[in-house]
Parts: sequence; structure tokens; C-alpha cells
Amino acid sequence: MTEARRRGRLRRGIRAGGWWTLTAFVLVVIVFLAWVNTVRVADRAAADEVFANPNVTVTDTPTSVVLAPADDAGDIGLVFVPGARVDPYAYLDKLAGTVEDTGVTVVITKPVLNLAIFDRRTLSTFTDAVPDVSTWFVGGHSIGGVRACMLADDPAVAGLVLFGSYCAAAPERTDLRALSLSGSADGLSTPEKIADSADLLVPDTRFVEIEGANHARFGDYGAENGDGVATMSTDAVAAEITRELTEFLTQTTP
Repeated sequence: MTEARRRGRLRRGIRAGGWWTLTAFVLVVIVFLAWVNTVRVADRAAADEVFANPNVTVTDTPTSVVLAPADDAGDIGLVFVPGARVDPYAYLDKLAGTVEDTGVTVVITKPVLNLAIFDRRTLSTFTDAVPDVSTWFVGGHSIGGVRACMLADDPAVAGLVLFGSYCAAAPERTDLRALSLSGSADGLSTPEKIADSADLLVPDTRFVEIEGANHARFGDYGAENGDGVATMSTDAVAAEITRELTEFLTQTTP
């Protein structure tokens, strides 16, 4: 075989390898985009109860779902970040009780690609939807809580709320109050993981483990692979969340 022919075969091999690499990359991207856009849909009955509640309003915006009191809205707001690929509407029922009891406005974000870990938008992206609120808290469920820990360093934030979640790194601010709600039956953010990461939060953080709650009970969107089995009903978990979150917001509001 001549040198020219060897070089020709080499070029064709490189070209073929490049096309296979590009094809594989495109397939990976397609599969990933299909996965992130397969959202865990909110339970319709739970969401409908909130829509039918005359004491609250639900407003859809390009960046969030805003849950607010129908009358006498206060100056407190909570930016809440959903778990991975979870429909923002799946948290309406778990948060509506606090809205009724405190007059707080909750802004549930719509994360980029439905994954909070990819969302690098600033807090003001969501707070601008409710300009009358002057005191802001941040919170989130699962990976949404990890993102909330990052947003907590914003000087506008008064406190941090975690649902079945924990910080991946300690917030830089040490003046934050924090509330951590976890489930004894959570198979994803397990009690052990919550305990192991507790020192990343401020010393006076209130830790509450809800007996019988699993990971998915902090929303209303069905079961998750790898989760534990819940023995507490979704309504009972909602009542516990309302009690703890209402007390937290009341006590930490200047």
C-alpha cells in the first residue's frame, strides 16, 4: 500500500470517527432534553383544592407561580424552589395553609430545564413579581433546597426554609435563621444525610423530622424511585408544614 493510500484511509477513519462521536453526542443531548422535560406532574385534585379556595389566588408568570392571599397580603414573601423535574403546581397545597394563616406571598420558581441546579438567575428574577413585599425568605424541596441555600446569601433574604433537603455548602451569611423540615421515611434526603449536613446551617436552626413523611410527601406529584414508604397522609403532612412554617415566619419576621 502506498503512502498516499494509507493517508487517505487514515483521513476517512478520522472522518468516520468524528461523525460517530458527533452522532453519539447529539443522541445524548436529545435523551437528556427528553428527560428534563418529563416533569413530575402535580396531583390535579390537590391543586384544584387550592384553586377553589376563595382565600388565596394563584397567578402564573413566565418565571414563577405566585400563591398569594386574596385579601390583606402582608409584606412577607417566600421564594420556593421545586425539586428536580417537579411541577411547580405540585407545591400549592403544601404551602396554601401558610399563605392563609400569615398573609405571606409564595413565589414558586420555574427552574431552567426543570432542574434548579442549572438555574443561575438571581433572586430578583422572582421577587420582582411581587414588588410590595419587603421581607423575603428563600426555600426549596430536595435539589431546590440546595439552590435555596445559594440564594440565601442575597442581602435581601431574612431566612432559609428546607423541605426534605440540605445545603451542599454552608451559606456565607451567619445572620440567617433557618428551618429544616424532613421526613422519617425519606429514602432520598434520608435522616442520616440531614444529620450529616446539619453543621452547614447556623447553630439555632430549627430541625423538625415529620414522623411518617417520605420525600414525595413534601409535594403532591406521585411516587419517586428510591423513596421510602409514607405512613402519614398527605393532608397530615400539609398540616404539619403549615404549623411549622407559620411559626417560623412569624417568629423570624422583624
